[in-house]
Amino acid sequence: MKWEGQRQSDNVEDRRGEGGGGGLGLPVRAFGGRGLSLGTVAIALIAGWIFGINPLTVLGLLSGGGAPAAYEQPAAPAHRPPADDRNAAFVSTVLADTEDVWAAVFKASGKNYERPTLVLFSNATRTACGQGEAAAGPFYCPGDHKVYIDLGFFETLRSRLGAPGDFAQAYVIAHEVGHHVQNLMGVTERMDRQRGRVSEAQMNALSVRVELQADCLAGVWAHHSQQSKGWLEKGDLEEALNAATQIGDDTLQRNAGRRVVPESFTHGSSEQRMSWLKRGMASGDINQCNTFARS
Repeated sequence: MKWEGQRQSDNVEDRRGEGGGGGLGLPVRAFGGRGLSLGTVAIALIAGWIFGINPLTVLGLLSGGGAPAAYEQPAAPAHRPPADDRNAAFVSTVLADTEDVWAAVFKASGKNYERPTLVLFSNATRTACGQGEAAAGPFYCPGDHKVYIDLGFFETLRSRLGAPGDFAQAYVIAHEVGHHVQNLMGVTERMDRQRGRVSEAQMNALSVRVELQADCLAGVWAHHSQQSKGWLEKGDLEEALNAATQIGDDTLQRNAGRRVVPESFTHGSSEQRMSWLKRGMASGDINQCNTFARS
């Protein structure tokens, strides 16, 4: 992926090195009635939530409880990443391109695209959705329109999840930005209205559709990005498709030595995730990403 020398986004906030702040003391509900604390859950056990909305929100949705209450984030100056930080430069460049692509897509529909902020953090940080934990992987918080990522996750993606490559990393960012696009489209609000109205199994099924749509939207970005920049190299698309495969719920459960339980899926199978990513890549059409109308 020939990303160096491209525009970098100004909407990147660097919180690395800052304290994560005290925990919110929020009860985190989980499957089977067992309470889980995100700070103590190993990434292998919560990998089903990787590439999704803040796990605190998801767990609340799945259990029928409410999402964590929003709070006032302390006013503090936002820091930009150091100019010589190559990893930060990469995510800033990918974010900039998502801004360009989605601004054009929204403009074509007569709408304005509100750009999200990407927050770099280490270990833990406070968000409008609750306490964000690095162990939960990257996530998007609809409460503050921010994408959160601990860059150490990219090493986990490569070495522990079997998905190396810079375009695999770009897919991670594009998927989270896809959740932001869903938020602007009203998908997140409609999902939130289902809390407490449907069963856990039905909520899981809805969650899968939300996540697959974000995969498709990441593919739409990749399509337009390549058309405008031509920056993908041989093997890049395969990197993203492999990442989608490696983080399918069935693959994660199987690799964890667990029985594959489709009813527990919250993000979709490997085949589903790869299929919807490919659909977006091939079409470049947001209208092809209606996972709620397709099986």
